[in-house]
Amino acid sequence: MSDDAPKSAYELAMERLRRKDEQAGIVAGPLSDQQKAEIAEARQFAEARHAELKILPQPKAAAIFDPSILEPLEQEYRRDVQRVIDTRERKIAAIRERS
Repeated sequence: MSDDAPKSAYELAMERLRRKDEQAGIVAGPLSDQQKAEIAEARQFAEARHAELKILPQPKAAAIFDPSILEPLEQEYRRDVQRVIDTRERKIAAIRERS
């Protein structure tokens, strides 16, 4: 793409984010093979934990028909899933910072 061609909203947003990172002193360099492997492992672990959270409560939830009992279980499931996602993102950020 030439420099004089119009840029998409995505490209403009990415440029703003890069400038903002540069001003904050954040320099994004290429990841090493070890970092890539560690990130893949963190993602795989989170995916496995998410699958476990999805599968384990199914027999218990299948026997419950009362929405007042089922709702707290669903809220707990959503909190657990969000916790897994947050942990994964923190691990990935920590791995990226070590570059």
